[in-house]
Amino acid sequence: QVHLAESGGGSVQAGQSLRLSCSVSGDLRRYWALYWFRQIPGQERKFVACIDPNLTGDYELSFKGRFTISIDSAKTTLYLSLRELKPEDTATYYCAADPGNFCHKWYTAGHLHQWGQGTQVTVSS
Repeated sequence: QVHLAESGGGSVQAGQSLRLSCSVSGDLRRYWALYWFRQIPGQERKFVACIDPNLTGDYELSFKGRFTISIDSAKTTLYLSLRELKPEDTATYYCAADPGNFCHKWYTAGHLHQWGQGTQVTVSS
């Protein structure tokens, strides 16, 4: 088991930046690949970015260049830096963990079973 807890969401103006955090604890020997997804009300939870044990990140194409995934050296805090935020980025952002050594950008929410509670990001125009 792994425990995940997001923080750092909030309300910002379009064009501003935020950095989301996800505290990661538990049996990290097994859970190596970490993910960020987001969910807009009424829509399915969608992949944003992921990072593998070699610290290689991958992104949904439309976010690449504006969002950056990273992890601290102790691998206890996962980050998602959001810049040039747009109103359409308004969503609940979730982190997730996968018992594997590779990061799969084609994963859907149904492939993952360890989730945090989410953190809300609201971007106003």
